[in-house]
Amino acid sequence: MTVPEVKPYDQLNIEELAWNGVTWLNIEKAGEAETTYLGERYGFHPLDLDDCLSRIQRPKIDAYPGYIFIVLHFPAYRKERRITSPSQVAIFISDDFLVTLHNGDLKPLTKFFRECQIADESREENFSQGSAYLVYRIVDRLVDYCLPIINKIAEAIEVTEDDVFADHAVPRAIEEISMIRRDLISFRRIIWPMRAVIGSLETKIRKFSKMDLSVYFDDTVDHIDKIWDGLDEYKEVIEGLHDTHDSLASNRVNNMLRVLTTLATIGAVMTVIASFYGMNVMLPGERGPLTWVFLFVGMLVVMIGMLYYFRRKRWL
Repeated sequence: MTVPEVKPYDQLNIEELAWNGVTWLNIEKAGEAETTYLGERYGFHPLDLDDCLSRIQRPKIDAYPGYIFIVLHFPAYRKERRITSPSQVAIFISDDFLVTLHNGDLKPLTKFFRECQIADESREENFSQGSAYLVYRIVDRLVDYCLPIINKIAEAIEVTEDDVFADHAVPRAIEEISMIRRDLISFRRIIWPMRAVIGSLETKIRKFSKMDLSVYFDDTVDHIDKIWDGLDEYKEVIEGLHDTHDSLASNRVNNMLRVLTTLATIGAVMTVIASFYGMNVMLPGERGPLTWVFLFVGMLVVMIGMLYYFRRKRWL
Protein backbone atom coordinates (compact mmCIF):
# COMPACT_ATOMS: atom_id res chain seq x y z
CA MET A 1 0.00 0.00 0.00
CA THR A 2 1.35 3.41 -1.01
CA VAL A 3 1.41 5.97 1.79
CA PRO A 4 0.44 9.42 0.53
CA GLU A 5 3.06 12.12 0.86
CA VAL A 6 2.39 14.35 3.85
CA LYS A 7 2.96 17.90 2.68
CA PRO A 8 3.41 20.92 4.95
CA TYR A 9 0.21 22.86 5.52
CA ASP A 10 1.38 25.84 3.46
CA GLN A 11 1.86 23.54 0.45
CA LEU A 12 -1.62 22.06 0.59
CA ASN A 13 -4.45 23.29 -1.62
CA ILE A 14 -6.38 24.59 1.40
CA GLU A 15 -7.73 28.09 2.03
CA GLU A 16 -8.71 28.90 5.60
CA LEU A 17 -10.92 31.68 6.90
CA ALA A 18 -11.79 32.15 10.58
CA TRP A 19 -14.29 34.61 12.04
CA ASN A 20 -16.42 34.79 15.15
CA GLY A 21 -15.45 31.33 16.35
CA VAL A 22 -16.15 29.60 13.04
CA THR A 23 -13.39 28.34 10.73
CA TRP A 24 -14.12 27.71 7.06
CA LEU A 25 -11.68 25.54 5.11
CA ASN A 26 -12.25 25.71 1.38
CA ILE A 27 -10.47 23.08 -0.74
CA GLU A 28 -10.53 23.04 -4.53
CA LYS A 29 -9.47 19.87 -6.38
CA ALA A 30 -8.56 17.98 -3.24
CA GLY A 31 -6.07 15.13 -3.41
CA GLU A 32 -4.91 12.48 -1.00
CA ALA A 33 -2.58 14.92 0.75
CA GLU A 34 -5.49 17.25 1.61
CA THR A 35 -7.78 14.45 2.80
CA THR A 36 -4.99 12.96 4.89
CA TYR A 37 -4.50 16.33 6.56
CA LEU A 38 -8.22 16.61 7.28
CA GLY A 39 -8.26 13.15 8.79
CA GLU A 40 -5.36 14.00 11.08
CA ARG A 41 -6.69 17.40 12.10
CA TYR A 42 -10.40 16.63 12.58
CA GLY A 43 -10.57 12.84 12.79
CA PHE A 44 -13.00 12.43 9.91
CA HIS A 45 -14.04 8.89 9.02
CA PRO A 46 -11.84 7.37 6.28
CA LEU A 47 -14.89 6.39 4.22
CA ASP A 48 -16.05 10.02 4.17
CA LEU A 49 -12.62 11.14 3.03
CA ASP A 50 -12.72 8.53 0.25
CA ASP A 51 -16.12 9.86 -0.79
CA CYS A 52 -14.58 13.32 -1.18
CA LEU A 53 -12.21 11.95 -3.81
CA SER A 54 -14.90 9.97 -5.60
CA ARG A 55 -17.06 11.48 -8.34
CA ILE A 56 -19.82 8.89 -8.24
CA GLN A 57 -21.33 9.52 -4.81
CA ARG A 58 -25.05 10.16 -4.52
CA PRO A 59 -26.24 13.19 -2.54
CA LYS A 60 -26.50 12.18 1.12
CA ILE A 61 -26.23 13.24 4.76
CA ASP A 62 -24.22 11.15 7.25
CA ALA A 63 -24.39 12.13 10.93
CA TYR A 64 -21.56 11.38 13.36
CA PRO A 65 -21.17 12.28 17.05
CA GLY A 66 -18.86 15.21 16.38
CA TYR A 67 -19.77 16.34 12.86
CA ILE A 68 -22.08 15.87 9.90
CA PHE A 69 -20.91 14.89 6.43
CA ILE A 70 -22.93 16.12 3.43
CA VAL A 71 -22.56 15.34 -0.27
CA LEU A 72 -24.41 17.55 -2.73
CA HIS A 73 -24.45 17.71 -6.53
CA PHE A 74 -25.12 20.88 -8.47
CA PRO A 75 -25.31 21.43 -12.24
CA ALA A 76 -22.35 22.85 -14.11
CA TYR A 77 -22.77 23.66 -17.79
CA ARG A 78 -19.98 22.31 -20.02
CA LYS A 79 -19.94 24.72 -22.93
CA GLU A 80 -17.59 22.65 -25.08
CA ARG A 81 -19.85 19.58 -24.84
CA ARG A 82 -23.10 21.56 -24.61
CA ILE A 83 -24.37 19.53 -21.67
CA THR A 84 -25.08 20.06 -17.98
CA SER A 85 -23.14 17.64 -15.78
CA PRO A 86 -23.04 17.21 -11.98
CA SER A 87 -20.36 18.85 -9.89
CA GLN A 88 -19.89 17.45 -6.39
CA VAL A 89 -19.59 19.48 -3.20
CA ALA A 90 -18.59 17.65 -0.01
CA ILE A 91 -19.23 19.45 3.29
CA PHE A 92 -18.07 18.68 6.81
CA ILE A 93 -19.86 20.74 9.44
CA SER A 94 -19.53 21.02 13.18
CA ASP A 95 -20.03 23.71 15.83
CA ASP A 96 -16.85 25.59 15.14
CA PHE A 97 -15.74 24.59 11.65
CA LEU A 98 -16.94 24.10 8.10
CA VAL A 99 -15.01 22.27 5.40
CA THR A 100 -16.00 22.40 1.72
CA LEU A 101 -14.35 20.29 -0.97
CA HIS A 102 -15.17 20.81 -4.65
CA ASN A 103 -13.64 20.91 -8.12
CA GLY A 104 -13.70 24.68 -8.47
CA ASP A 105 -16.17 24.76 -11.37
CA LEU A 106 -19.04 26.07 -9.25
CA LYS A 107 -18.49 29.81 -9.59
CA PRO A 108 -20.97 30.94 -6.87
CA LEU A 109 -19.13 28.95 -4.19
CA THR A 110 -15.71 30.27 -5.20
CA LYS A 111 -17.05 33.81 -5.45
CA PHE A 112 -18.76 33.56 -2.05
CA PHE A 113 -15.54 32.47 -0.35
CA ARG A 114 -13.68 35.39 -1.95
CA GLU A 115 -16.33 37.82 -0.73
CA CYS A 116 -15.97 36.56 2.82
CA GLN A 117 -12.19 36.88 2.54
CA ILE A 118 -12.27 40.47 1.33
CA ALA A 119 -15.21 42.14 3.07
CA ASP A 120 -15.59 42.38 6.85
CA GLU A 121 -19.33 43.02 6.52
CA SER A 122 -19.72 39.83 4.49
CA ARG A 123 -17.93 37.80 7.16
CA GLU A 124 -20.01 39.41 9.89
CA GLU A 125 -23.25 38.67 8.04
CA ASN A 126 -22.50 35.04 7.18
CA PHE A 127 -20.38 33.85 10.13
CA SER A 128 -22.22 35.49 13.02
CA GLN A 129 -25.09 32.97 13.18
CA GLY A 130 -22.97 29.82 13.29
CA SER A 131 -21.73 27.25 10.83
CA ALA A 132 -25.24 26.02 9.91
CA TYR A 133 -26.24 29.45 8.63
CA LEU A 134 -23.04 29.52 6.57
CA VAL A 135 -24.06 26.18 5.02
CA TYR A 136 -27.48 27.66 4.21
CA ARG A 137 -25.86 30.63 2.46
CA ILE A 138 -23.67 28.29 0.38
CA VAL A 139 -26.54 25.99 -0.59
CA ASP A 140 -28.85 28.91 -1.36
CA ARG A 141 -26.32 30.48 -3.72
CA LEU A 142 -25.69 27.21 -5.51
CA VAL A 143 -29.42 26.54 -5.90
CA ASP A 144 -29.98 30.03 -7.31
CA TYR A 145 -27.13 29.34 -9.73
CA CYS A 146 -29.39 26.75 -11.37
CA LEU A 147 -31.86 29.41 -12.51
CA PRO A 148 -29.62 30.98 -15.22
CA ILE A 149 -28.99 27.49 -16.61
CA ILE A 150 -32.76 26.92 -16.75
CA ASN A 151 -33.14 30.24 -18.58
CA LYS A 152 -30.55 29.16 -21.17
CA ILE A 153 -32.53 26.00 -21.82
CA ALA A 154 -35.70 28.06 -22.24
CA GLU A 155 -33.98 30.34 -24.77
CA ALA A 156 -32.65 27.34 -26.68
CA ILE A 157 -36.15 25.86 -26.84
CA GLU A 158 -37.57 29.12 -28.25
CA VAL A 159 -34.93 29.22 -30.98
CA THR A 160 -35.50 25.55 -31.80
CA GLU A 161 -39.25 26.10 -31.97
CA ASP A 162 -38.69 28.71 -34.70
CA ASP A 163 -36.37 26.33 -36.54
CA VAL A 164 -38.90 23.52 -36.48
CA PHE A 165 -41.33 25.56 -38.60
CA ALA A 166 -38.64 26.81 -41.01
CA ASP A 167 -38.20 24.60 -44.08
CA HIS A 168 -34.53 25.41 -44.53
CA ALA A 169 -33.58 24.61 -40.89
CA VAL A 170 -35.09 21.15 -40.50
CA PRO A 171 -31.74 19.24 -40.27
CA ARG A 172 -30.42 21.68 -37.64
CA ALA A 173 -33.70 21.63 -35.72
CA ILE A 174 -33.65 17.90 -35.07
CA GLU A 175 -30.05 18.15 -33.89
CA GLU A 176 -30.93 20.97 -31.50
CA ILE A 177 -33.93 19.03 -30.16
CA SER A 178 -31.69 16.05 -29.43
CA MET A 179 -29.11 18.21 -27.65
CA ILE A 180 -31.73 19.91 -25.48
CA ARG A 181 -33.36 16.59 -24.59
CA ARG A 182 -30.00 15.21 -23.51
CA ASP A 183 -29.33 18.33 -21.44
CA LEU A 184 -32.73 18.11 -19.73
CA ILE A 185 -32.27 14.44 -18.88
CA SER A 186 -28.87 15.16 -17.32
CA PHE A 187 -30.25 18.16 -15.39
CA ARG A 188 -33.18 16.15 -14.03
CA ARG A 189 -30.84 13.39 -12.84
CA ILE A 190 -28.95 15.99 -10.80
CA ILE A 191 -31.95 17.74 -9.25
CA TRP A 192 -34.14 14.73 -8.42
CA PRO A 193 -32.04 13.25 -5.54
CA MET A 194 -31.15 16.75 -4.32
CA ARG A 195 -34.75 17.59 -3.45
CA ALA A 196 -34.90 15.04 -0.63
CA VAL A 197 -31.44 15.85 0.72
CA ILE A 198 -31.96 19.62 0.89
CA GLY A 199 -35.45 19.08 2.29
CA SER A 200 -34.01 17.21 5.28
CA LEU A 201 -30.84 19.29 5.66
CA GLU A 202 -32.21 21.82 8.16
CA THR A 203 -33.28 19.19 10.70
CA LYS A 204 -29.80 17.64 10.60
CA ILE A 205 -27.72 20.80 11.09
CA ARG A 206 -30.00 22.97 13.22
CA LYS A 207 -27.94 22.17 16.32
CA PHE A 208 -25.03 24.10 14.80
CA SER A 209 -27.05 27.31 14.41
CA LYS A 210 -27.80 30.18 16.75
CA MET A 211 -31.14 30.86 15.05
CA ASP A 212 -34.11 29.05 13.56
CA LEU A 213 -33.23 28.23 9.95
CA SER A 214 -36.46 26.43 9.00
CA VAL A 215 -37.87 29.45 7.15
CA TYR A 216 -34.63 29.92 5.23
CA PHE A 217 -34.36 26.30 4.14
CA ASP A 218 -38.06 26.22 3.26
CA ASP A 219 -37.37 29.05 0.83
CA THR A 220 -34.47 27.07 -0.67
CA VAL A 221 -36.70 24.01 -1.02
CA ASP A 222 -39.26 26.20 -2.82
CA HIS A 223 -36.54 27.22 -5.26
CA ILE A 224 -35.59 23.59 -5.84
CA ASP A 225 -39.25 22.72 -6.49
CA LYS A 226 -39.50 25.65 -8.90
CA ILE A 227 -36.46 24.38 -10.78
CA TRP A 228 -37.92 20.88 -10.93
CA ASP A 229 -41.27 22.19 -12.18
CA GLY A 230 -39.44 24.16 -14.87
CA LEU A 231 -37.51 21.08 -15.96
CA ASP A 232 -40.72 19.07 -16.04
CA GLU A 233 -42.43 21.72 -18.18
CA TYR A 234 -39.52 22.02 -20.61
CA LYS A 235 -39.37 18.24 -20.90
CA GLU A 236 -42.98 18.21 -22.11
CA VAL A 237 -42.33 21.13 -24.46
CA ILE A 238 -39.28 19.56 -26.09
CA GLU A 239 -41.10 16.23 -26.48
CA GLY A 240 -43.98 18.09 -28.11
CA LEU A 241 -41.53 19.85 -30.44
CA HIS A 242 -40.00 16.50 -31.32
CA ASP A 243 -43.42 15.08 -32.23
CA THR A 244 -44.27 18.25 -34.17
CA HIS A 245 -41.00 18.05 -36.09
CA ASP A 246 -41.70 14.43 -37.01
CA SER A 247 -45.21 15.32 -38.19
CA LEU A 248 -43.99 18.27 -40.27
CA ALA A 249 -41.17 16.22 -41.76
CA SER A 250 -43.60 13.42 -42.68
CA ASN A 251 -45.97 15.95 -44.21
CA ARG A 252 -43.18 17.49 -46.29
CA VAL A 253 -42.13 14.05 -47.51
CA ASN A 254 -45.73 13.17 -48.37
CA ASN A 255 -46.13 16.39 -50.37
CA MET A 256 -42.91 15.69 -52.21
CA LEU A 257 -43.96 12.14 -52.99
CA ARG A 258 -47.36 13.37 -54.16
CA VAL A 259 -45.75 15.72 -56.68
CA LEU A 260 -43.26 13.13 -57.85
CA THR A 261 -45.99 10.52 -58.22
CA THR A 262 -48.07 12.94 -60.29
CA LEU A 263 -45.15 13.69 -62.57
CA ALA A 264 -44.35 10.00 -62.90
CA THR A 265 -47.98 9.18 -63.77
CA ILE A 266 -48.20 11.90 -66.41
CA GLY A 267 -44.83 10.88 -67.78
CA ALA A 268 -45.97 7.27 -68.06
CA VAL A 269 -48.99 8.29 -70.17
CA MET A 270 -46.78 10.45 -72.39
CA THR A 271 -44.40 7.53 -72.80
CA VAL A 272 -47.25 5.20 -73.86
CA ILE A 273 -48.45 7.69 -76.49
CA ALA A 274 -44.94 8.23 -77.83
CA SER A 275 -44.25 4.50 -77.89
CA PHE A 276 -47.16 3.86 -80.24
CA TYR A 277 -45.58 6.11 -82.85
CA GLY A 278 -42.23 4.49 -82.31
CA MET A 279 -43.45 1.07 -83.49
CA ASN A 280 -42.62 -0.29 -86.95
CA VAL A 281 -46.28 -0.30 -88.06
CA MET A 282 -48.29 2.13 -90.14
CA LEU A 283 -50.46 4.42 -87.94
CA PRO A 284 -53.00 7.01 -89.14
CA GLY A 285 -51.36 10.31 -89.96
CA GLU A 286 -47.86 9.01 -89.27
CA ARG A 287 -46.47 10.14 -92.62
CA GLY A 288 -48.10 13.57 -92.57
CA PRO A 289 -45.96 16.68 -92.15
CA LEU A 290 -48.01 17.88 -89.18
CA THR A 291 -48.01 14.60 -87.31
CA TRP A 292 -45.62 15.84 -84.63
CA VAL A 293 -47.81 18.94 -84.07
CA PHE A 294 -50.96 16.86 -83.50
CA LEU A 295 -48.96 14.48 -81.34
CA PHE A 296 -47.61 17.34 -79.17
CA VAL A 297 -51.04 18.96 -78.85
CA GLY A 298 -52.58 15.61 -77.94
CA MET A 299 -49.99 15.02 -75.23
CA LEU A 300 -50.55 18.53 -73.89
CA VAL A 301 -54.34 18.01 -73.75
CA VAL A 302 -53.90 14.69 -71.96
CA MET A 303 -51.50 16.26 -69.44
CA ILE A 304 -53.83 19.19 -68.69
CA GLY A 305 -56.76 16.82 -68.37
CA MET A 306 -54.90 14.63 -65.90
CA LEU A 307 -53.83 17.65 -63.82
CA TYR A 308 -57.42 18.90 -63.76
CA TYR A 309 -58.65 15.47 -62.70
CA PHE A 310 -56.05 15.19 -59.90
CA ARG A 311 -56.99 18.67 -58.72
CA ARG A 312 -60.69 17.83 -58.63
CA LYS A 313 -59.92 14.74 -56.58
CA ARG A 314 -57.77 16.91 -54.22
CA TRP A 315 -54.74 14.78 -54.87
CA LEU A 316 -52.74 17.95 -55.56
